[in-house]
Amino acid sequence: MNKDKQISSFAIKQISLLVIILVLAGLICFNLALFIPSVLGAITIYVVCRKYNFYLQEEKKWKPSLAALTLMFASLIILILPIYFIADLVIDKLGNAQAYMTKFNVFLDKIHSYIYAEVGFDILSQENMNKLKSSVGRISTSALSGTFNTLTVVMSMYFILYFMLEKPRLFERILSSSAPLKRANISLIGDKMRKLIMANAIGIPVVAIGQGIVALIGYLIFGAPGAVLLFALTAASSVIPVVGTAIVYIPVCIFMIAEGNTANGLGLAVYCVVIVGLTDNLLRFTLLKKLENIHPLNTVFGIIMGMNLFGFMGLIFGPILISLTLLLIQVYRNEFSDENTPPDLELPDQNDLGDQLI
Repeated sequence: MNKDKQISSFAIKQISLLVIILVLAGLICFNLALFIPSVLGAITIYVVCRKYNFYLQEEKKWKPSLAALTLMFASLIILILPIYFIADLVIDKLGNAQAYMTKFNVFLDKIHSYIYAEVGFDILSQENMNKLKSSVGRISTSALSGTFNTLTVVMSMYFILYFMLEKPRLFERILSSSAPLKRANISLIGDKMRKLIMANAIGIPVVAIGQGIVALIGYLIFGAPGAVLLFALTAASSVIPVVGTAIVYIPVCIFMIAEGNTANGLGLAVYCVVIVGLTDNLLRFTLLKKLENIHPLNTVFGIIMGMNLFGFMGLIFGPILISLTLLLIQVYRNEFSDENTPPDLELPDQNDLGDQLI
């Protein structure tokens, strides 16, 4: 055999080592899959708290354990509890599944009958109505069962987060030294990941709660049924691109008109279209634009994938994983391609590798 065509021993060793690493990493992920959302959550909160952690430890000279515990408590109050409050409102209302489904079926039938009587068009066939009712029933049941999983994820997440915050320089050094990439690509990944996490962990909840509160005011003013539950549903639906909160308030307005509350129904519709819509545009084009411009398709498919993988917490982690996958494709081109580095991959040099990474 021609020696020029033989695989070098170096390449064989390299491929063998990569295969062993991938197999071991696969085994670890498979057996510890329950803790993947906890790790992602810990990294998310670490990135949000990173600047304040270094400020407390290195400028204010706080003990690392005290700084870590303080930031963990602050993140619990500011980040976790508002999201949990919205989820708990929905789950609490769905707790009595039979009573909830009875009310939901009446609500849906009323809207369907009103639209059919007014326009003479059967917008939903009986078959589709039954499918929709059964789908809502399954979703409500899975949401209720996911409450206990969420508690486990949060507890293990803070356990992991403590060790990240206590020795942040060591944690970042391990990450940077373990990445088999060029320094510029480590900087790129760190910068992009920081922006993505801030946009998802801060921007999305702020937009959701902001729209929910503004919508709640309208629900109370115009006497919408179940205003508190509608607040939670409106906040949760704000993460859905294109349709957003309209998926909640439009059926509510139609239901109120069908019940005979025409003035209040029309008033609520105008309020939601103008005020709630203005709030959405204001927050998205100010706050989210400053953090990171995430493509709507990333959000749509990220939420679908994230909910399937991680449950409720997938609302945040799903879009991050989609964006990270696209980012790694760019990094691969920059790492191994002979082409010039694309303009969007060029980053200014930074002195602190830890600051580049996160």
